[in-house]
Amino acid sequence: MVDASTTPPGPATRDGSSEPRAGRLHTGAYALMALSGVIGLIASLILSIDAVKLAEDPLADLGCNVSSTISCGTVGLSWQASLLGFPNAFLGLIAQPIVIMLGVIGLAGVRLPRWFMLAAQAGYTIGLGFAIWLFAQSYFVIGAICPWCTVLYVSTLVAFATITRINILDGHLGAWAQRTLRRPLQLGADTALVVIILAIVAAMVLYKYV
Repeated sequence: MVDASTTPPGPATRDGSSEPRAGRLHTGAYALMALSGVIGLIASLILSIDAVKLAEDPLADLGCNVSSTISCGTVGLSWQASLLGFPNAFLGLIAQPIVIMLGVIGLAGVRLPRWFMLAAQAGYTIGLGFAIWLFAQSYFVIGAICPWCTVLYVSTLVAFATITRINILDGHLGAWAQRTLRRPLQLGADTALVVIILAIVAAMVLYKYV
């Protein structure tokens, strides 16, 4: 999540946070956000197609059905995979284009208002919480892992990390967070944390399913 933004903060806003100066693009974070959105959209599309196949034939042989425990089909047939009454993958088809759009807008240098960035933060946080719940259900309850679902979980984590980085550095989450976390973020603490989380998840999956 490290980017090349070193521009000093601008004047303080009403809440005491620093308003980012024009030209502060967070290029690396926005590029990674857009990339995670593209990967997440591809995973969502494949999962949506598989969901239609499973609806037509619950015994359909999906390409990601490696074994009884590494299987999109096993997870896709569980109630958790259609929590709102339709396949969860359909939500990805809606959410991932928004992630891509925000990444592209940021790369273009457009500064979005604070309320919009906070709304995006809330949406990304809900998405991450949902991804964590789905992974926990898959790992501890269903007893099978879905490869494409896992790709989607990773892309969601990366998108959350990038929006959080941007909002902290731009002061959208308050002056205290900006002052306290600016230096650790500039040193790549968020990148290290994401890598550690992914390493732990990978170790869990390898231990139980491989």
